[in-house]
Amino acid sequence: MNLTCNLYVDGEFEGTINSHNEVNIGKHGHIKGDVITKRLVVQGYVEGTINADKVEIKSDGRVSGTIESVELVIESKGIFEGNSVVKDIKPKQTPKKIEPAIKA
Repeated sequence: MNLTCNLYVDGEFEGTINSHNEVNIGKHGHIKGDVITKRLVVQGYVEGTINADKVEIKSDGRVSGTIESVELVIESKGIFEGNSVVKDIKPKQTPKKIEPAIKA
């Protein structure tokens, strides 16, 4: 399913969801498959691979699988089982050593 709008799922879905906006999985929602979106809010259950800028697992939410995101938020009692990969992180630059000037 390819979307350019927000999506709210409060039932069963199996397959791939590709949205340019937000995907919200309601308390009775169950997704089995891949989710590619800007922002994902999970109040239900997601099984699969998630690729998003921001993923929020609410207190009733559960994710089982792999999450690739810039930001991952898990509320108290939210459940995440699997692997998390942080994307788009630039390595910190190491500061240059400054040599003291020696006067002769």
